[in-house]
Amino acid sequence: MIGSLQIAAVGMEAQQLMIDVLANNLANVDTPGFKRVRADFQDLLYRTVRQPGAPAPQGTVVPTGLVVGTGVRVAGTDRLFTQGSVERTGNPLDVAIQGDGFFQVALPDGSVGYTRDGSFRLTGQGQLVTVDGYLVQPGITIPQNATAVTIGADGTVSVQVAGQTAPQQVGQLQLVRFPNPAGLAAIGQNLFVATQASGAPIAGTPGQQGIGTLQQGFLEQSNVSLVEELVALIKAERSYEAMSKVVTVSDAMLGMANTMKAAP
Repeated sequence: MIGSLQIAAVGMEAQQLMIDVLANNLANVDTPGFKRVRADFQDLLYRTVRQPGAPAPQGTVVPTGLVVGTGVRVAGTDRLFTQGSVERTGNPLDVAIQGDGFFQVALPDGSVGYTRDGSFRLTGQGQLVTVDGYLVQPGITIPQNATAVTIGADGTVSVQVAGQTAPQQVGQLQLVRFPNPAGLAAIGQNLFVATQASGAPIAGTPGQQGIGTLQQGFLEQSNVSLVEELVALIKAERSYEAMSKVVTVSDAMLGMANTMKAAP
């Protein structure tokens, strides 16, 4: 009975963490480029009373054995980089990635961050930046006298300048991909940084080397499905409720054991 209390306790902790993960997914349902996170569960060690295949007193072999589990734990959280829906915004500085790849931005500490959020802005000097002011890499500057900006599917950035008929190319957006994008570390602000688990970034031109293409005037939305997350939330709540019931029953059984008296 003491074992059941411990098993129920770790089960409740696991479901609480599951609810935390689901709550974060739901909170970011409208975050551009957000990728939902899934909690991965794993059973704990087993207490072995009798090994399967152990010899029995009758000279036979035990077919199944006797083992008792000790609960569950969350082994990790897996970020799912499936494609989110692409919605038209009409803003020429909004760029959606169709397929694999990340934009590169320069972080204040000199390192490079990676994002799927293509809602870009311009500084007073015409530099292309994220909504938090981080410079897009490689750097692109839009001339002050530009009347229109065009971003091609291959990342080519061109502008129309007053007094000129032909467009003028001012830069090239690059994308990077990773051998294991699930190994990227999320640091907030729609940004990721590379880790040993993600592997080194592989830079390339959009549409080449397995990298996705770009769509100007569109934004990739979160890949969170409200229906799926709410169903998972109900399931986690019911599991938590069941574990709390185990605690109640185990406590009642212990109470009965404590009040038992020896027969006269």
